[in-house]
Amino acid sequence: MTITLRPHHLLCLLTYVGKGYSPAFVAGYDRIVARLNAGEEVEITAGPDDICAPIACDLREHCHGPSVISRDTRAAQDVGHLLSTEITPGARLTLTPESTRALRRGFATGDIRSACPGCEWEALCTKVAKDGYPDVRFRPSVT
Repeated sequence: MTITLRPHHLLCLLTYVGKGYSPAFVAGYDRIVARLNAGEEVEITAGPDDICAPIACDLREHCHGPSVISRDTRAAQDVGHLLSTEITPGARLTLTPESTRALRRGFATGDIRSACPGCEWEALCTKVAKDGYPDVRFRPSVT
């Protein structure tokens, strides 16, 4: 199977420590992370993805508003540049330990954070990165 992700969720995964909008959201996110940790392929999508689609009606602005669309555009550019691949709807990739390490380095240095300003989770993600990602749940095991 394939997991659909919108571009900015490629960044959110890097610092995900089990915090979210609701217990149901966290439980769903944990299921997605378990699949990604096992090496399941990602397909980039525009709009609600496997992380936010189950609660999209509760997070209308998050999933469909102009700020999140802009956030997706910036994240796609940053991640695509760092990984030397196009991050566009329909693109497929597998997040390996190596690519995840590269993304986390870029996130920690600020190189791939142009999508983050204004996000309500920015302070938490900054702290997680500054502390060296100790409690993150996304830890892919495939090579």
